[in-house]
Amino acid sequence: MELISNMAKNNDKKVEAITSMDEDFAKWYTDICKKAELVEYTSVKGCMVIRPYGYAIWENMQKILDGMFKALGHENVCMPMFIPESLLNKEKDHVEGFAPEVAWVTHGGNEKLEERLCVRPTSETLFCEHYANIVHSYRDLPKLYNQWVSVVRWEKTTRPFLRSREFLWQEGHTIHATAEEAVEETERMLNCYAEFCEKSLAMPVVKGKKTESDKFAGAVSTYAIEALMHDGKALQAGTSHYFGDGFAKAFGIQFAGKDNKLAYPHQTSWGVTTRLIGAVIMTHGDDNGLVLPPAVAPIQAVIVPIAQFKEGVLEKANEIYEKLKALGIRVKLDDSDNSPGWKFAEYEMRGVPVRIEIGPKDIENGHCIVAMRYSGEKLTVSLDNMLETLGNKVKDLLDNEIPQGMFRKALENRTNRTYVCKTTDEISKVLEEKGDGFVEAMWCGDEACEDKVKELTGVGSRCIPFEQHQHSDKCVCCGKPAKYMVMWGKAY
Repeated sequence: MELISNMAKNNDKKVEAITSMDEDFAKWYTDICKKAELVEYTSVKGCMVIRPYGYAIWENMQKILDGMFKALGHENVCMPMFIPESLLNKEKDHVEGFAPEVAWVTHGGNEKLEERLCVRPTSETLFCEHYANIVHSYRDLPKLYNQWVSVVRWEKTTRPFLRSREFLWQEGHTIHATAEEAVEETERMLNCYAEFCEKSLAMPVVKGKKTESDKFAGAVSTYAIEALMHDGKALQAGTSHYFGDGFAKAFGIQFAGKDNKLAYPHQTSWGVTTRLIGAVIMTHGDDNGLVLPPAVAPIQAVIVPIAQFKEGVLEKANEIYEKLKALGIRVKLDDSDNSPGWKFAEYEMRGVPVRIEIGPKDIENGHCIVAMRYSGEKLTVSLDNMLETLGNKVKDLLDNEIPQGMFRKALENRTNRTYVCKTTDEISKVLEEKGDGFVEAMWCGDEACEDKVKELTGVGSRCIPFEQHQHSDKCVCCGKPAKYMVMWGKAY
């Protein structure tokens, strides 16, 4: 095996239809979504068609996460799409938080409904109604539920995957006998999301707690994972909420404890959405298109025969295909009549992690060429004893070298774009000189200061990281004693 070339620093663009991210990051993002056939626009403003290649990425995410949830004891359920207005109104803070984004059904056929129906923006109220009917004793607890559905939120400004009026997600809802159990569940699911993002998506995240002003409507506390995109903006990749017993009291959910006394249970909810596809694009993509983590790539390896009309080339390509398929690798053999150069550009743009080139000279020399999308590196790999040489090498690249290399690259970007500031003037100056990124700065805990920082600098609080650093003993805004280090940033 020999490293024969390294194209990691080759900036030659092979897909001219993709705008350079340095020229126009928003256009670059949209070009990739369209050119890689991830989405298509529809006649319903703010809604998108998720095309087969985009949906396959989501299916792979869903499969991994669903397995993680079930390993932790969760069961899948499905709640209705519609919520009666009276049910939504039962939790005051919750309904106020979602009111501006709610879509309403007012007619059934030609008849006006007696009560408006909300098209599900989230399902806390539906789960609470259900829990009130099925939870009666401590023996009924906990309930660890999850559902995979679409929800509707009437967003004003929309972008594919990042913010649309209808989107796919999972929402977990659990109910517990004690606050301690519910808090433990909230933190456990945040850690589950962080593990998925870092191991399966090769995307480093910051785990932390949202400030009071930024927590979920109706929650006691909200935890989040925040990721940094190529352009220095933050993206909230997942959230986990602890509700305490507020929803239980609003919906009259009680259970008889072991002491035979009635008590209110404690609840959680947690979710991630198809915006994770947008996160993958903006964390790993480049000017040639997508760069997909192997765990969620619809095609993990593509075989491109060179001079396939010559004797033995397609036979050898098929032999490689069968060997890799036997190892459980999602592999494709492209024996179409398109040129090899077109195929290289096409699969590079689609983010396929590994490309295998095989031609007459390769066969004569007893090897093939293996190229890695994320780095551009090419290897020569022997064709002798194919399962042990080529098969195991490709498997190792997909399971270890590529995701680890992608993670290191993304972490380096985040490290280089994380700044420590002690005053609002410093924040403004560093962002002006170095560009957007995460800012670590101290905060007194006063919401007025949180608002003032955003007003003066343009960056808002993303989270209070669990991993705290005492950069100063004074608030970045007012100079009073600081309570927390906050991660600040512009966000999607």
